Amino acid sequence: MTTATAPKQFKITYSSANADMTEFHRMFDEALAKMKAQAGKEHPLYIDYKPVSSPSSPIVDTSPIDTSFVLGKFAAATPEHVDQAVRSAHKAQKAWARTPWQDRLKIMRKAAEIIRERKFEIGAVMSLEVGKSRMEAMGDAEESADLIDYYCHQMEEADGYVKPLGKLSPNEKTCSVLRPFGVFVCIAPFNFPMALSTGMSSAALMAGNAVVYKPAQDTPWTGLMLYHVYKDAGVPTGVFHYVTGTGSAIGDALWRSPLVDGIVFTGSKEVGMRMVKEFSKDWPKPALMELGGKNPAIVTESADLDLAAEGIMKSAFGLQGQKCSACSRVYVDRKVSAPFLEKLLAKTQAITLGDPTQKDVYFGPVINAKAVRTFEQAAALAKKTGKVLAGGERLKGGVFDKGNFVAPTIVELPLDHELFRNELFVPFLSVGIVESLHQAIAESNKAEYGLTAGIFSKKKEEIERFFDEIESGVCYANRRTGATTGAWPGVQSFCGWKGSGSTGKGGCGPYYVAQFMREQSRTVME
Repeated sequence: MTTATAPKQFKITYSSANADMTEFHRMFDEALAKMKAQAGKEHPLYIDYKPVSSPSSPIVDTSPIDTSFVLGKFAAATPEHVDQAVRSAHKAQKAWARTPWQDRLKIMRKAAEIIRERKFEIGAVMSLEVGKSRMEAMGDAEESADLIDYYCHQMEEADGYVKPLGKLSPNEKTCSVLRPFGVFVCIAPFNFPMALSTGMSSAALMAGNAVVYKPAQDTPWTGLMLYHVYKDAGVPTGVFHYVTGTGSAIGDALWRSPLVDGIVFTGSKEVGMRMVKEFSKDWPKPALMELGGKNPAIVTESADLDLAAEGIMKSAFGLQGQKCSACSRVYVDRKVSAPFLEKLLAKTQAITLGDPTQKDVYFGPVINAKAVRTFEQAAALAKKTGKVLAGGERLKGGVFDKGNFVAPTIVELPLDHELFRNELFVPFLSVGIVESLHQAIAESNKAEYGLTAGIFSKKKEEIERFFDEIESGVCYANRRTGATTGAWPGVQSFCGWKGSGSTGKGGCGPYYVAQFMREQSRTVME
């Protein structure tokens, strides 16, 4: 059995558990060997499905597991390349928009099918390129296909977003039609390089837009795999372009082009807010932003402490804390703080650390040297002004000396500490002791972000109060598989409030696709 015919029973989500994984690991090992053998190649840009070289020095893509292992050398685009891609997209988009939505959906569903056929290879590349564990990498690939299917269902359920309206006279016929904006720039992050790239771009494409796609600088190989998925699925020439490069070189060119009609972006608040402020120059243009988080979990006096400790550990240290939804701060009631922390520390100390491409390794490296520096600065500050309960250092010896490995870290801090507010995007969990649920919610809401939040409580009234008062778009109660993480298409909408998002209607949810279109009212007198 080859990876191209992966059996459907291997449906891996971020919450998968208790499955017979023997065959899964065999197939992952096979895909890993195959993709390692392809490492080190040079890759061009792809504009109009044609390879395009660049005079700039290439992006050397190395693995965070072993920074001496070159995964590939990827062409670095110039502003001239961006202009070429945008102009082509602008030209091709009108024909794509006129394509019946049913035909667009056939192509997109083919793309989902191809992702499922190639999911082991895609997962292997993500494990090498990001440092994802096998389960995280396969969950990312599976989510990508499910996102396409879910968004296709939205378009189908809305009958192409054509809705009859009322009449003022008998011979009047009016309808509301949602139509694509035109050209969307899609800028993706490194942490979910397939799922977020696919979710953002597929919604734009099925709505009838053309897309100029820039993967994260740290994950061009995964982005290239998505490019081949769309090309092989039959997305027409000119409708999707793959442009790799550094943000400093081509970022402004992407969103400042007058031919770009919309931006869809997942990344830092700093970069996202700059785009929002500068993009709409002559008139308002859509800028769909998911801008990170500083996500709290609350542990009340009535909580099941084992449940809370496991859920918080998984959300804090899955993918090394490099999730927008990661739990990075905990507010625990003083009455149960000691037994809770004892359980949390025990579960954290039991984490298997190492090369995440290997079977049963849960915790791998952070993405790059910049992330290591962020971790070291936070750890140094915590040692001076708080109490380090676990971790706080770089990992050393053996495999750890080859890559960007830091220890899963838990610190206890005063409630007014800056580390409760600043997004770090590393495996660093801050713990605050509170006197009541009221104080826990108030402290949770002090951050400028509002993406995800969780609570552990056995009291229904506490959970309802949490849902009513917490300023976050994705909320969980008593979730063992992840206190603040693990959203899935059609199961949990992923919508950021406050500094975490620009529209209040997130990916994975029922209102996402419509945001890539604008309404036109059509009246005909008969």
